[in-house]
Amino acid sequence: MAEKSKILIIGATGYIGKFIAEASAKEGHPTFILTRESTVKHPEKSKLLDNFKSLGAKLVIGDLHDHESLVKAIKQVDVVISTVGGESVADQVKLIAAIKEAGNVKRFIPSDFTTDVDHVNAVEPAKSAFKEKANIRRAVEAARIPHTFVACNGFADFFLPTICQMDTDTAPREKITIFGDGTPKVVFVKEEEIALTTIKTVDDPRTLNKTLIFRPPGNTLSFNEIVSIWERKIGKTLERTYVSGEQLLKNIQEAPFDLSILLSIMHSIFVNGSVTDFEIEPSFGVEASELYPEVKYTTIDEYLTKIS
Repeated sequence: MAEKSKILIIGATGYIGKFIAEASAKEGHPTFILTRESTVKHPEKSKLLDNFKSLGAKLVIGDLHDHESLVKAIKQVDVVISTVGGESVADQVKLIAAIKEAGNVKRFIPSDFTTDVDHVNAVEPAKSAFKEKANIRRAVEAARIPHTFVACNGFADFFLPTICQMDTDTAPREKITIFGDGTPKVVFVKEEEIALTTIKTVDDPRTLNKTLIFRPPGNTLSFNEIVSIWERKIGKTLERTYVSGEQLLKNIQEAPFDLSILLSIMHSIFVNGSVTDFEIEPSFGVEASELYPEVKYTTIDEYLTKIS
């Protein structure tokens, strides 16, 4: 059996990063976690780091803004996976420079983990956020770094517990708000399953210099279909309120920034249908569930059964 690639994870204490780090260690890859000294001392994040260490991961002190520490960390591994948050996406140019200098990386997965940014139709402020990620893709390609881009679309644990409602912490049982007409297909996948699939790509030649796109059939449904499934689970018909694309655009313009970026992402997904309005061509992409049929994806129906 071929030796498992050594993986360096940057942003391992973030939302998707913690799942990636755990999957890497559990799949038997020698796993290295780049972390700052301050993170090691952070009350909550230190608990995550302790969990990674208990799984066999090794902590490496370094910083995205410290070139020397980056190069030193990268020289210890074969694969680099970045899961940095939105405010640090553009800073990945520093990571690209360090990977180029180190010269030993056989696969780089930059922080993407969203709708395929090369095929998204979005308004501001999401448009600029997606553009930042697309710019990093172009920089990776220009640097001729072997890579895989991961477009996992929606996080199930973020969207499904409230059935995509933003004004509640629980799933609705009386009324529900639907953006647009509810017909575009959307995709929601469990974070652990996204992480496992991502780790599977690192040694897979089929994903080299491609975009890995998640569209498992049981996880690819329209908003209307998701609501209908939920209604069956709870045995009740919900009062549906449809927010038109025009009204949503107005709401985006009037909302504070943090809310406006979420609303503009919703607009791209639910109104413009950016998740599924293009074919996955072999020239640029591969579909995750077709590539890895052994991964058992929790379907939206199964997910809603658990929370009903």
